[in-house]
Amino acid sequence: MRPPVNRLVLSIAAAIAVLAVAGCGSGSSDSGSDPASLAPPKSPLFVEATVRPEGALKTNIESLAKSIGGIDDLGGLIVSELEKSAASSGEEFDYEKEVEPWLGEKGGVSFEHYDGSDFSGYGVAIQTTDAAAAQDFVDAKAKSGDEPVKDASYEGVDFKVESGEGTAIGVVGDFLVIAEDEAAFKGVVDASNGESLADEDSFSSTISAAPAGSAANVFVDIGDLVEQSGGTIDAETQQFLDSAGIDPTNATALASLIPGSEQVEIDFSSNVTGKSPPSGDASDLLGELPGDSVGAVVSPDFGKRLGEAVDAIDAQGIEGQVPPHKFKSTLEEAGIDLERITSSIGDLGVFVEGNSSRSAAGAVVLETKGSSEATNTVSNLGLLLRSAGTPGVTAIGGKATGFSIRDDEIGPLPIVVAAEGERIAIAYGLPAATKALAAGSGDTLSDSPAYKEAVAALGSTPITGFVDGPAALHLASALVPPGEEGFQEAKPYLTKVDYLAIGAGSSGDLATAKLIAGIGK
Repeated sequence: MRPPVNRLVLSIAAAIAVLAVAGCGSGSSDSGSDPASLAPPKSPLFVEATVRPEGALKTNIESLAKSIGGIDDLGGLIVSELEKSAASSGEEFDYEKEVEPWLGEKGGVSFEHYDGSDFSGYGVAIQTTDAAAAQDFVDAKAKSGDEPVKDASYEGVDFKVESGEGTAIGVVGDFLVIAEDEAAFKGVVDASNGESLADEDSFSSTISAAPAGSAANVFVDIGDLVEQSGGTIDAETQQFLDSAGIDPTNATALASLIPGSEQVEIDFSSNVTGKSPPSGDASDLLGELPGDSVGAVVSPDFGKRLGEAVDAIDAQGIEGQVPPHKFKSTLEEAGIDLERITSSIGDLGVFVEGNSSRSAAGAVVLETKGSSEATNTVSNLGLLLRSAGTPGVTAIGGKATGFSIRDDEIGPLPIVVAAEGERIAIAYGLPAATKALAAGSGDTLSDSPAYKEAVAALGSTPITGFVDGPAALHLASALVPPGEEGFQEAKPYLTKVDYLAIGAGSSGDLATAKLIAGIGK
């Protein structure tokens, strides 16, 4: 996507960005029609945002700005900096006089094309409360700019085209529109006069899942992305999608940003998983993982989904290696019963611990339906590795049944696969394996105050992942090279994150998820 470089465009875009970030200003929020009504009907990506928040939304944004950055007046600060920047480049800009009187409540950005690596054909549509005042602003900026601006017209709509990058600006109905070029501007005009993204069933059904109180929503047409990028998916990816029962052809996804006074929430929903989205609750297992975990995730009914994937692979075979309907039988001849293994597995959990590269460790925890099933599964895994000629496989002693694998490329610690009771651990190092098998005893995540806050923040959504903010930052500080400027710049703000909570569920045929960052004062 080509960036808009003309000062006229920068002045307008900067002014809108002020409101999108800061919620500055007040007054009428009569917002007119939906910005999606100006987006071309097959736009694979569309972002809508409240550029003039009021009430609780504005209060929450201001509270977060104070908590994270110590900023008492975020809107005023950004306006001041923009006006200073404009003045230093010889471009006068007065937000209060030039923009605030006509700025509406919402805005949207659509992208009409995707080539497999980049989006293009963008169009920005900002609601106005006074279209004539917005037009006066465009005209005034066009006259005061250093670069020549061409006048153009399409379907009765007059607009400006800057001479450098060809960016087009004009007022379409009750919207100020900034487009990548003339073609993109005309596409916005066509959408406003006829069929638009707002008229698409796939869009309307997806956007209807947006939660109340969201500051921004991102719509993605997954099927259209695949089609515009050539309509082809590499064989490995296609096999994975087929094995998971995923057909992206008609799939869409939605992400929504919801600011709170002490948290930032992002909600996700998608129909990409088809008519049977993943469900289940493995929060009990998550709460039983070690209390000093830097981060942990769980997957409910992992064995069931693994079995479905194995069935799909067996039905299709592996191109050039295993014919259809021979995958499971070939392994069974070697003494490995995949159906028995997958049917014996329940939930899966993963945790990471440590505060440095030397102490970092972790484990995968598999719950089974009986101690004999756990032992048999580990024995089958060992048999599979030995039959494949994997070097460094050694049986372990003690209460647990299993084996270890040493490899210099893995690191100084061995990979340990062990079973005890009804649990299986696949761990980096014996200490992590011991903790995994003893999950539920000693200090656990459910004893952690931050974990309890994370569970409460998710409400009725089952928790599937947790990150301890301070512990994760400590580990990251030890692992990230000192010269990584981006991390060092972000670090003061990351210190404000108490926890990350991840929750997942389903609603009808939609898979849903939440990511919440708890923000400390």
